[in-house]
Amino acid sequence: MKKEIGKNVSSGAKKVESVEQEKAYEAEKTAPKKPVKKTAKQTAKKKSVKASAPKKKLSPKESKKEEKKKRAEAKEKAAAEKRLNAAKKKAAKKEEKLLKRAKLKEKKLEKKTALKAKKIEKKAALKEKKAERIQAKENKKAELKAKKLEKKSEKAARREILKNESKAEKQKRLAREKKEHAAIRRKKQEARDKARERKAQAREAKRERRAENRKHKREQRTERKKHAPGFGGWLAAVISLGTAALALATVVTAGAVRMNEMDTEAASGYRSTLYEMVSVSEDMDGNLSKLRIATGREEQRRLLTDLLVDSELMESALERIPVDAATSTDISSFVNRTGSYARTLLAQLAKGKTLTETELNTVNYLYEVNSALYHELNGIVMNMSDSDLHAFMNGGKSDLQNRFTEAGQNTHKTPETTVDAPFSGVGNVGENQLMGQEEITEERATQLVKDYFNGYHVTDVRMTGEGTAHGAGLYNYVLTDENGNEIYAEITKNGGNLIFFDTYEECSQKNFDLETCDRLARDYLASIGIRNVEASFLSDTGMVANITYVSVQDGVRVYSDSIRVRVCEEKGRVVGMDASGYLFNHIGRDFSEPEIGEREALSAISSYLTPYEVNLAMIAVNGEEVLAYEIACYTETENFIVYVDAKSGEEIQVFLIREGEGGKYIR
Repeated sequence: MKKEIGKNVSSGAKKVESVEQEKAYEAEKTAPKKPVKKTAKQTAKKKSVKASAPKKKLSPKESKKEEKKKRAEAKEKAAAEKRLNAAKKKAAKKEEKLLKRAKLKEKKLEKKTALKAKKIEKKAALKEKKAERIQAKENKKAELKAKKLEKKSEKAARREILKNESKAEKQKRLAREKKEHAAIRRKKQEARDKARERKAQAREAKRERRAENRKHKREQRTERKKHAPGFGGWLAAVISLGTAALALATVVTAGAVRMNEMDTEAASGYRSTLYEMVSVSEDMDGNLSKLRIATGREEQRRLLTDLLVDSELMESALERIPVDAATSTDISSFVNRTGSYARTLLAQLAKGKTLTETELNTVNYLYEVNSALYHELNGIVMNMSDSDLHAFMNGGKSDLQNRFTEAGQNTHKTPETTVDAPFSGVGNVGENQLMGQEEITEERATQLVKDYFNGYHVTDVRMTGEGTAHGAGLYNYVLTDENGNEIYAEITKNGGNLIFFDTYEECSQKNFDLETCDRLARDYLASIGIRNVEASFLSDTGMVANITYVSVQDGVRVYSDSIRVRVCEEKGRVVGMDASGYLFNHIGRDFSEPEIGEREALSAISSYLTPYEVNLAMIAVNGEEVLAYEIACYTETENFIVYVDAKSGEEIQVFLIREGEGGKYIR
């Protein structure tokens, strides 16, 4: 830097000034420098300068090394980031698993608590229900006791009044009471006559409808099957004539027609029914024969449906035939089981299942039994005479009755292959209860059979041999009464019980109604040690009342314990009985409390049904006894009985209540 010195400055002053400047420079140099704050503009300018400054040029070897170093750093950075993400993911998964486990544990604890609470609540409800039932029983007992006391006091008061009445007052009272009783009896008789007349009219109308339906069905069947001319065509013609004659019959009321006209109409009805049985049995034979070899599901379903309808028609026809109790039981049992098995197989097909080898063996067995039954019925129709038919109608001895007995015995054919349980043996649902009883001697059995028929005026007792029924040993007897009628009876070796008896006794007049016959049958059963029973089926055909009873235990109807009884409506005495179901199955049962209530059971049935009575019942399902609610209900045109499992609440059986010739029965 060029310095200019004033002209008026001396050289000494110049020297002093120079020294001072040097000192100041040295002081400034040695003094600590203060940081100078640069502005953003200066910083940016510096960076720009630095960036624009030329970089040091690296050699290829150094450049390659630097690039490799950068790649290693990038790779290490990526691996570190990956490890970090994996650690985070693992921690999150572990946390989620712990949270899920905690939720499951909490849910399980809640469920356990709810079940425990429900169990406590259910136990309390059962306890309360039991207490209510006990209280209801106590209240009922108290009411009965109060009624008895009231009746007793009324009787005592009446006795006091009668004690002080005069002879004239007594005569007036007796005349008045006699008149009142006569009026009551007259009203009851009038009501019975009107009911009988209405029933006869309804029965006749039903017969006409049934005849038309059968005729229409036969025409359709004939057209479908295209039968060749022969017995089938002759049979259809005879049935048509019989049903036409039945449709033209007029309503029969008491005293309105002569006895011979009634006999003619009855004979026509029985003959038509026999032809109907042969026709239905022939259809069953064809359907079972085709079912044995059918493999298509739709064809199997159609055949089973036809078989189910035919079994119901066969049972309805059998209801109108006056066969003895044993034969009716044999044939009816086979037909009912056939229909039940068809219903079971239909349910299997509806679930998408196929018929197993055992089920096909059962179908083949049913075909063989029904084939024998069909040929026997066909022989009956072809060879029956008017005299045999007349004797058969009146319950007397006839060749028709013997042929029917033989046909019933043919249904006990033993299967040669493995078949389902309901068709392989007796229908009892547990151990044979007779086997645990003491075995009696022949002399003791003879004395017992005399006691059982003490009121039958027996003049001769003969033992005809021994036999077995469903594994139980029997003593067989033939008894003869004072009129020469024979009674066939069977006494069990174990326990000496009367298990079966039958007699061919002519019953041609109706002197006792069904209600009276029911009372007479109960009295007879009580005399042989069978009590606490209720009638589940009543009908009267050929002037003989047929009644089926079931035992009642703790208010539960036990259908396994069944007894069939026949009562002659002319003489008012029991002429037949089959107590095998009762004796095989009857035992003191400890009924468990139903797990569902009556309201839940009612909710299980169809909304189309209107219930009017609910009872607890023990029924047999697949060889085992099941406690169920028996619900009687109706629609606008039909009546039903529905059974709902008292444990699961599932509907297990449905029966249609049919109107028979002389009463109601279930199917």
